Amino acid sequence: MNLLRIFSLAGLVLYFAALLLAVMREKKNQTVLDYFFAGRSLPYWALSITFIASWWGAGSALSTADLAYDDGLGAFWYYGVPVLLSTFLMILCAKGIRRVGYLTQGRMMAARYSDKTAKILSLLVLVFMVFNAASQMVGIGDFFGTYLGLPYEGAVLAGTLIVLIYSMFGGFRGVVLTDIIQFVLLLISAVLVFAVGFSKAGGLEGIRQAAQTAGKTGFLDMGAGASKYSMYVITFGCAWMIQANVWQRISAARSDKDARKMTVMSFFAYIPLYLIVVLTGMAGFVLYPSLPKGGVVTAIVMDYMSPVLGALVFIGISAAIMSTMDSLLNTASMTLVLDLLPPAESEEKQLARSRMATLGVTAAALVISMGIRSILKISWMASDIITTGVFVPLIMGFFWRRGNTAGAIASMLTGFAYCIYNLLISLGLPLPSFWQAQSAQQVVLGVGLSFAVYVCVSLLTPPETEKARNFMSLAGFGREKESKD
Repeated sequence: MNLLRIFSLAGLVLYFAALLLAVMREKKNQTVLDYFFAGRSLPYWALSITFIASWWGAGSALSTADLAYDDGLGAFWYYGVPVLLSTFLMILCAKGIRRVGYLTQGRMMAARYSDKTAKILSLLVLVFMVFNAASQMVGIGDFFGTYLGLPYEGAVLAGTLIVLIYSMFGGFRGVVLTDIIQFVLLLISAVLVFAVGFSKAGGLEGIRQAAQTAGKTGFLDMGAGASKYSMYVITFGCAWMIQANVWQRISAARSDKDARKMTVMSFFAYIPLYLIVVLTGMAGFVLYPSLPKGGVVTAIVMDYMSPVLGALVFIGISAAIMSTMDSLLNTASMTLVLDLLPPAESEEKQLARSRMATLGVTAAALVISMGIRSILKISWMASDIITTGVFVPLIMGFFWRRGNTAGAIASMLTGFAYCIYNLLISLGLPLPSFWQAQSAQQVVLGVGLSFAVYVCVSLLTPPETEKARNFMSLAGFGREKESKD
């Protein structure tokens, strides 16, 4: 154990030094376009890797394996199915998002509706990004704490500081560059843990026999998790489909064709990656009589791998969490600087403000991670806000010409109020409700309510025909127009 921790700590120091060196040697950010979009100069395969890395975080690497320990193949519905659903929807919409030419969701909504609409939407997006970043901090706190023997608070601070330093100086180009490095490490680590755990468990036959002995009849049935995780499929699927850090990557693509290629490549990469994690968790069911403290992945590394390989896996899992965290922090600061704050007097001041914004959103996420030590709880809260508050007006703005500013604002405020109401119920307040808390029914009701308000208010208030027509034409859903860059 001591040898493993020494190797892991040494590897972490070398890993951080390599990331910092890569970022510092990279082309210096001269403009805000460079800092948040890498000058729209990156190839689609690089953006695809950073897309995969940005969604392959603590939930994917750790929580999914632990759920698979109990639920078997059905745990694929927890993260795998929502990711595939949202990525498939991204494939359909990527060209339209890129063609519009506006770099952020806030600017898109300002063009489609109004500045006030854009501010409300951007504020909800910022809250979502900060909470999601906090969930990754919880993940790294638990992981570092178990692996290195650190207290939770110290582990969170150590992992977050590494991400903050290279994110502040490297910007989006630095995020992409480090994500490529992190993805390679992640892939090696995931395959290593899977291979060792699966082999020690006796493969699928060993898992089948253990499940049969324990009376788990649906352990090898992927469909068994459909009903249990349906609420996550809807909530996470809708939330991730409009996640601003993915739209940031689509906007950063060189062309609308590259944007489509990026999402297609990512879709097919996610399938084996999530299956590997699920099968690793199922192997853990054979190897351990109860869910190990620190999770299945950490236990397999500590109990069945050499210190050198264990240290390599430690770096790989750390990379998975950090690659998601850096993406969320960069996009959160982008939303704050470009969509919520007034523009600075010069490009130099705007760039300095961008770095300070990265520091500010990191501090906010850090506070949340210290108060709520649950990846699942924080992720649910974040996704619920974005699904019921933002999904309808953002997506309908591309497809329904009659939708207007009044409808969009009413829809967002209604959705947000519904989220707050459910949050108060979850905190123990005896408020009336006929739906089950944190259920598929709750999500469908929230989205349906947001949709109904959007349609009704839009139909009852004056249309904004010309503005809607121009926006939809840029996206390719109206008469063809040349997109602006």
